[in-house]
Amino acid sequence: MAYVYDTQNIFAKILRGEIPNKTVLETEHTLAFEDIAPQAPIHVLVIPKGPYQTWDHFAAQATDAEIADYTRAIQAVVAKLELSPGDDKQGYRLIVNSGEAGIQEVPHLHTHILSGKVLGRMLPG
Repeated sequence: MAYVYDTQNIFAKILRGEIPNKTVLETEHTLAFEDIAPQAPIHVLVIPKGPYQTWDHFAAQATDAEIADYTRAIQAVVAKLELSPGDDKQGYRLIVNSGEAGIQEVPHLHTHILSGKVLGRMLPG
C-alpha cells in the first residue's frame, strides 16, 4: 500500500514547532505531550517524529531504531507518570486508532495513554 503523508496535519505542525505543546517526554524519534482535549484526568499522546500515518505504515516502514524508541518512549511516559498497575493509580489504557473505520482523526500515528480514573469498558459488552 502506498502512503501519502499529509505534512499539514496538526502533529506535523507540532513536530516543526509551529504549534506549541506541553511536552511530557522527547527522545530522538518520539514526542509525547498532553492532549489538548483530554478524555481522562491523564491523557498523553505519543507520536513518532517520522512521517507515519498509521500503525501499519509505521510497522512496515519505520526503522528498527524508530520502533524500539517509540515503544520504549511509551513505557517511559508510563513510568514517569507512575501509571503502572500496582502504583497508587489505577493503571492505564493505550489506544491506537488507524484509518477511517478506526476513527483516526489525525493522519499521523499516535498512541493515547489514558489514566487517572477507572475508564470503564472500551466497547459495550
